[in-house]
Amino acid sequence: MLSASARREEIYHLAVTTGLASVEELSARFDVTASTIRRDLALLNSQGRLARTYGGAMALGAHPEPSLRQRTGEAFEQKHAIARGAAAEVRAGENILLDAGSTVGALAHELRGFGPLSVTTPGINTLQELADSEGIEVDCLGGRLRTLSQSFVGPLAEVALERMSFDRVFLGADAVTAEDGICEADHSQTRLKELMARRGSSVYVLADSSKLGLRPFHAWARLAAPWTLVTDDGADPKELGKFVSAGVKVQVVAVSNDAVVGA
Repeated sequence: MLSASARREEIYHLAVTTGLASVEELSARFDVTASTIRRDLALLNSQGRLARTYGGAMALGAHPEPSLRQRTGEAFEQKHAIARGAAAEVRAGENILLDAGSTVGALAHELRGFGPLSVTTPGINTLQELADSEGIEVDCLGGRLRTLSQSFVGPLAEVALERMSFDRVFLGADAVTAEDGICEADHSQTRLKELMARRGSSVYVLADSSKLGLRPFHAWARLAAPWTLVTDDGADPKELGKFVSAGVKVQVVAVSNDAVVGA
C-alpha cells in the first residue's frame, strides 16, 4: 500500500493527466476509505494544487473555466434546493438584483409568477426565465457579453448600478471563502459583484457545499459583513464555522426536504 504522501502525489498526477477524479473512483483505486480521500483532497486544495469540485477534484490550470451550460448540470439537486431556500427570503413588491450563474438562474425559475416584483440582472439565463413571467418587471444590466458565463460585465453595467439600489441582492460564485469572499475566473466579474453587493440592503451568496473554502481562480470580490451564505447540508461544519466567525449569517438548506437552518 502507498504511503499517504505517495498516494496524494498519485492523486495529483491522475487529476492532471485524466482530468476530473471522483472520491469514489479514488477510494476504490487506492483501497482506502472515502473520508481518507477527502482529507487528501482537502490537503492538496490547501496547497493550491487541486480545486475541489462536487464529489471530487481537478487540477488547477488543467481545465478552462466551465461554461454556464456545463455548470448548470453540476450539483443539480443542491442548487435547486438552495434556490428554493433563497426564494423564501423574497417578499412581494421588493426590488431585487439577481446575479448571473446557474444557482441564481435556478432562483429566477423559482420566482416565476411570484409578482409583484422588480428584478434587475446581468444574466441571460435569468432574463430567459423571467421574460414572460406576469407581475415581474425586468431590467437588464447591459455591457459587454461574457460568453462563458452568459452575462453582461464592464463599465456600462457598472455605471448603471450607480443609479440603482435594491432590497435584496443574490450573488453566485465559482467559489467562496470566509477570508476573501467570492472567487471568480475574471476580474470583470468580481468587480461587478462588489458593486452589486454595495447596492443591496441585504446580500446573499448562493453557493453549493462543493464551492466553500476553494480558491480555483485568482480574482476575488470582497464583501463587507454582514451578508448571508445560503448553502446545502453537505457543507463541512468546520468550513461553515469559519463563515460564522467572520460575521457571515449562514443558512443551510436540507436537500431532501428544503428545510432551512440558520447559524
